[in-house]
Amino acid sequence: MVKDSGQDGMQDGIQGGIPGGTQGEIRGAVELVYRPTRADILTGVLVRERLRRLHVLRWGFTVVVGGAALLAIAAQGTVTVLTALVALCAVLIWATPHLQAGQVRRTVDWQGEFRASVSGSGITTGTTHMTLQHRWSAFRGYRETRDHMVLLGQDPNILLVAVLPKRGLGSPDDAERLLDVVSRHLTRV
Repeated sequence: MVKDSGQDGMQDGIQGGIPGGTQGEIRGAVELVYRPTRADILTGVLVRERLRRLHVLRWGFTVVVGGAALLAIAAQGTVTVLTALVALCAVLIWATPHLQAGQVRRTVDWQGEFRASVSGSGITTGTTHMTLQHRWSAFRGYRETRDHMVLLGQDPNILLVAVLPKRGLGSPDDAERLLDVVSRHLTRV
């Protein structure tokens, strides 16, 4: 057991590599072990985008810019450098979530395997390089997908997004326990 003393002198316990609070919370916690994939991160980006309704804006820009490229090609009868660049812009606008997911994955990939513990006090995530604890008050709500539990931050732009992949759970029964713990503290958005 490793002890770490915080600012107020209280001590948090870390048992078995999974940080947590009291002994009862450690036993009642739902634990996940996973390595983040691009699909996990893309799910979080897309859920955030849909909640903020940014997907409508993204698709609108894609259609307008792509339509302008097609109109330019039809009017000129040939593809010029300018129309090719406009078409490339339409593709990049459409691909923005995929590009973001790839960038985030490259940022976290070096950390290796993640261990998360979801308990009554919040979510604690650890790797061999860091430990991060989020209290439930940091989140506004959650959205469940077939393969993920996505938690969304309180801030207006939803910059905090936590993705918990269900494949990291120890057993199929843990998915119900995870939903139970999360839904006790957050509302579905």
